[in-house]
Amino acid sequence: MTQRRVAAALAILLAAAAGLSLLHVLAARPEPVIRAQSRQLGVLPALSKLSAAQLAALPEARYDAVIAALLPAAGAADADTAYRLKKDTVLYAADRATPIARLAARDFLGEPSIVVPVESSGDWLRVLTPARQRLPSTGANSAGTNSLGALAPAQTSAWLRADSLSSPTMLVSRIIVSVSAQTLRIIGVGNRTWPVGVGAPGTPTPVGVTGYLQARYRDAAQGQAEHPIQLTSLHSTAADEPFGGNDGGLIGIHFQASASGARSHGCIRVPLEALAAVDALPLGTLITIEG
Repeated sequence: MTQRRVAAALAILLAAAAGLSLLHVLAARPEPVIRAQSRQLGVLPALSKLSAAQLAALPEARYDAVIAALLPAAGAADADTAYRLKKDTVLYAADRATPIARLAARDFLGEPSIVVPVESSGDWLRVLTPARQRLPSTGANSAGTNSLGALAPAQTSAWLRADSLSSPTMLVSRIIVSVSAQTLRIIGVGNRTWPVGVGAPGTPTPVGVTGYLQARYRDAAQGQAEHPIQLTSLHSTAADEPFGGNDGGLIGIHFQASASGARSHGCIRVPLEALAAVDALPLGTLITIEG
C-alpha cells in the first residue's frame, strides 16, 4: 500500500510539471481492488432475502415432489430436536447460496411442517426433507438401479437458515427397523421390539437410510380408516408408485393383522401394540432402516 501511495504522488508531481491537471491523473488510475471485492461480497446477503414472488416460484419440497437439486441423504443420521417453521422458507444447495426449493410452513394435511436438522454449520442447518431427488424409473433398470448401479435416494436433505425455525421438540427415542430380522425396535425410552412385515422382493423396503416421522393420518382408501398411518419421509427406491396412485412412493408404518413376512409394497406392517408405541412418539422422531 505504501509503494502505491508513493507511486501515485510521483505521478501527480510529474503530471504537474508537464502541465496536466490533477483530474486527468486521477481518471487514469486503475479502479481500486477493494471496490470489486465489495460488489462480490454484496451478492451473498441478497440470496437470503428472496421476494415473496421468488420464494413462491421455487418448487415446494413436499411428499410427492421430485427436485433434482436436493441432496441425497443416505446412511445414519442423528437428531435430538425437531422444529416447526416460522413461515415458508428457502432451501439451499450445499453451497448455502443457491436457492433450490422451498419448505412450506404447513404440510399437505394443513398441519405445521416438521423440520429435523441433522447437521449444523454456523448459522446454517442441514435438514431432512419429505421430497424425492429423483424417481427410481429415471434411468433405472429392472433391478431399480441406474447405469451407475445406484438406487434412487430414499431420503433427501437441504440447507436452511437456523433462524427460520421455532417451537423445538426434544427427541428422546428413535425407531430402528431391521428388514432381515423383520423387527421394529424403539430405543431411548421404553426399549421394545416387535415382529413386523416388510417389503416384498419386487417392492422392497429401502435400507441403509434414516428418515423421520413427518405426519399421521387415517385413510380409508388404503384400508386404514381406524388406525393412523405413521408417515415417514422415506420413499421407495425401486418403484415410482409401488402401491399405485400418487402418494409419492412414501414409506409408512401402519397396522396390519398379518404383520409378518416380506409381502408389503415397501411399508412397515406392525401389530397394534407397536403402532400405539410409535403413535406416542413425537413427530420428527428418526427412523433408521437397516438391511
